[in-house]
Amino acid sequence: MDYQLNLDWQAFLQNYWQKRPLLIKQGLRQFIDPLTPDELAGLAMENEVDCRLVSQKNGRWDVSHGPFESYDHLGEKDWSLLVQAVNHWHHPSAALMQPFRVLSDWRIDDLMVSFSVPGGGVGPHLDQYDVFIIQGMGRRRWRVGEKVPMKQHCPHPDLLQVDSFDAIIDEEMEPGDVLYIPPGFPHEGYAIEDSLNYSVGFRAPNTRELFSSFADYLLANDLGSYRYSDPNLASRENPALVQKNELSGLHSMMSELLAQPEVFQQWFGEFISQSRHELDIAPPEPPYESDEIYELMKQGENIHRLNGLRVIRIGDQCFVNGELMDTPHINATDVLCHHYEINAEMFGEAIDDVRFISLLTALINSGYWYFND
Repeated sequence: MDYQLNLDWQAFLQNYWQKRPLLIKQGLRQFIDPLTPDELAGLAMENEVDCRLVSQKNGRWDVSHGPFESYDHLGEKDWSLLVQAVNHWHHPSAALMQPFRVLSDWRIDDLMVSFSVPGGGVGPHLDQYDVFIIQGMGRRRWRVGEKVPMKQHCPHPDLLQVDSFDAIIDEEMEPGDVLYIPPGFPHEGYAIEDSLNYSVGFRAPNTRELFSSFADYLLANDLGSYRYSDPNLASRENPALVQKNELSGLHSMMSELLAQPEVFQQWFGEFISQSRHELDIAPPEPPYESDEIYELMKQGENIHRLNGLRVIRIGDQCFVNGELMDTPHINATDVLCHHYEINAEMFGEAIDDVRFISLLTALINSGYWYFND
């Protein structure tokens, strides 16, 4: 299915992106759900899939985490099943990510799909990232409030909510409607009838995450081993005082590592190309030989990218799932970054370089790209 979002992207980025929420009526015209509630429930029974059930009864909230063995205990109202990274596991659903590639690939995260019975939802809450919510089957009422300071509380250890708020958007969404919500705007949605919702979320790493990952990178690559030194140390009246020039020297030791473009770029490429959720990786058995890959592509076979695989270009480097694709053929690796289905012609002269074919073979044998059976 080829989904086209009915949106003036230039006007949207100028007026709404990270600024104001927007309801796009019939943003996806004649919308057809890519999966059924039963298929979603089946995914939530798999060990590798991140999912949860959220319900409330008499004002008390409950959250349980999958995988689930049965849904027989659930009633006919006030619960929702939420499944993360459905685009990793369900090929037709992955097509819903494509309209949003107008925005940067490194910022796009995953597709969360929820099935809710009447009254089902997760309560009023805030998100710290951008999200597009696509209404599938059924109807759901969505309320969005103004971005003002709000206290958050936990009605359940696994649920973060805010108090009630005045709505600036209050609408019943129908199949094909799309709601954009920037970070920090309180919102809540609850089903009027059995309904499916698809949420395209965006990554927004905080400073703590970045520093933590950068420190791990330094350790893994044995960087930053330079020790503090003070050959011009002088005696002092107060031995307990750390002097300004000493503090400045320590600060410089740390900031100089961040200031090295090659180190920073290599770390960030590895960091941002890693998926936050498991991938449905199935390496070929037996693995391909390089000459087999070459012959198959020359004969007209296309390779397809694994759903959910993050392939990012930074400068003249391309990264896949936390690894650098080390090759001088930047145009060919850019094709791997940009396209989901690739033929030999798109690789240009690189297809005839045994070193590039060797790289391609390693990627296919890792399960990152595959030939259709």
